[in-house]
Amino acid sequence: MAKQDFSGYQKKIIERYYENMDTIALTNLQELVSEIYLADSPKKKEKLWERVAKSLVKLKIPTTISTHILTKQDPAILAKNVTEWLANSKKR
Repeated sequence: MAKQDFSGYQKKIIERYYENMDTIALTNLQELVSEIYLADSPKKKEKLWERVAKSLVKLKIPTTISTHILTKQDPAILAKNVTEWLANSKKR
């Protein structure tokens, strides 16, 4: 496969994307919380919680916290944690 050369503009876009990867993942989790609240079937909720589990691993959330969230499967608990994590990420 050929190596791609990116313009300076493209390089900066890529760089900013990777700098903000955690914020992007947290925003994705926020959207999942909304989708869980609106899910109309247990099967759909199950699929959404699987996506939440993958996101928590991607964000490197401590196992104790992620286990608690996934065991309870309460969107309010997840929403509270995501709000705290977003607040902490914006302080950086």
